[in-house]
Amino acid sequence: MPELTAVADGLRFPEGPVALDDGSVLVVEIRRGTLSRVATDGSVSVLADCGGGPNGAAIGPDGAVYVCNNGGFVWHDREEITLPGGQPDDYIGGRIQRVTFDGTVTDLYTEVDGHPLRGPNDLVFDAHGGFYFTDLGKTRDRDMDLGGLYYALPDGSGVEEIVHPLQQPNGVGLSPDGDRVYVAETGPGRVWCWDVTGPGRVRGPAGGAGARHAKLLHGFAGAQMLDSLAVDSAGNVCVATLNTGAITVLSPDGEIVDVVPVPVPDPMVTNICFGGPDLRTAYITSSGRGVLYRTEWPRPGLGRFVG
Repeated sequence: MPELTAVADGLRFPEGPVALDDGSVLVVEIRRGTLSRVATDGSVSVLADCGGGPNGAAIGPDGAVYVCNNGGFVWHDREEITLPGGQPDDYIGGRIQRVTFDGTVTDLYTEVDGHPLRGPNDLVFDAHGGFYFTDLGKTRDRDMDLGGLYYALPDGSGVEEIVHPLQQPNGVGLSPDGDRVYVAETGPGRVWCWDVTGPGRVRGPAGGAGARHAKLLHGFAGAQMLDSLAVDSAGNVCVATLNTGAITVLSPDGEIVDVVPVPVPDPMVTNICFGGPDLRTAYITSSGRGVLYRTEWPRPGLGRFVG
């Protein structure tokens, strides 16, 4: 079992970790509305104020940071755990943002084909320079949105719907050679995959109808819920499993290879990313407790652009 070490605590619901070459780690602090930087000594500084609810983050081919902004949450504090809730009164709408290291934030996309983005959650760049992203949607007192999988260009010139509908699509990742795209659905506790036939193209009809061409990689039993995911160099899907409070490692065939819990129980373990010179340092967000952990992973992760 890997030994986890706390890098920083006191973070305000950290997610979307991105390991940088200098050893620091970017995280979004969703409750704070910021993209923040955790230095190697554990100190935290704000890189940019994104507003709303910055969620997933990734470095693009131009060196900027691309952020999925879910528009904000209602927040609940239960003992020592912070939990996100439904759509807040100050909801700003969903959006994809580009953030430069001088703190400039630009909204790239707020809709797709006239349909507003509701709660963009996670993203991954491919070897062609575009990125896949999920829109989980928002939950309200008496209804909730259906979500989808999308593909966009980082210069703001194009975005399209690939798969719709999905139930709370959250984490998204690509296989090492880029021929599969994976999506984790939060509430249903399912990891789906599609065969990629080209940039932003999956096997099946175009225009969002590809849901019925999905392959179920793994369905978790019981009340297990899922969050973000990352893929390692062996093609294993490392998915954050809520409630259990761990990273569950699935083989490319969907078998459970390992379960890595955080040392202090937290039902809101949400993300994993890989960094370090050999990509064998894993960073894990324990969001409910506001902690970023570091550990040495048995296998290297993938680099920033797969395929």
